[in-house]
Amino acid sequence: TETAFTSCLTILRDNTREINNTMSAKIKKSSGEPDEFEASVAQELLNLEMTSPELKSSLRDLYITAAKEVECGAGSKAIILYVPFKLLKSFNKIQQRLVRELEKKFSGRHVLIVAQRTILGKSYTRSTKTQGVRPRSRTLTAVQDAILEDIVYPTEIVGKRVRCKVDGKRVLKVYLDGKDQANVEAKTDTFAAVYNKLTNKQVSFYFQ
Repeated sequence: TETAFTSCLTILRDNTREINNTMSAKIKKSSGEPDEFEASVAQELLNLEMTSPELKSSLRDLYITAAKEVECGAGSKAIILYVPFKLLKSFNKIQQRLVRELEKKFSGRHVLIVAQRTILGKSYTRSTKTQGVRPRSRTLTAVQDAILEDIVYPTEIVGKRVRCKVDGKRVLKVYLDGKDQANVEAKTDTFAAVYNKLTNKQVSFYFQ
């Protein structure tokens, strides 16, 4: 009957709205609505929260602020998940398992987790309420160093060196802990491509 049909439509609409509301809890943008790709990532995070016994409790209070797919050359792509800085440590605790599951869902594309940070320029001045100099953690150099650490996590950076090329360009040589070489060597090209996209700086990785 028409009444039964209308009732079914109402239930379906309510269920759809509930799913969308639940999914939106997994991505909270500072402005605007999530795009189609970000919505798909948020949905996968929600699916993992609902179906993975290992991740369920840990993911419950976690969310991302953005997700981007970037070209890494040779036809490969990587996915960057931006997360609130205050939640980074919580993401780090489950990062290896979470990345492994997401890479399965997204056809083997490498997944990297980067904290959302704010860079304060040299002209920064505090308000009258908050006296003092610019926090070092908010300088361009400090933020770029932190991005590099996020990209290679959980592998530890054990050394850095800057090399100047003949054409005057500077390349940052980053030495990673050799004990992780077998696990991350296949990702170093992705690390370099993503770091270049985010900072416009060239970097090469080595193990020691």
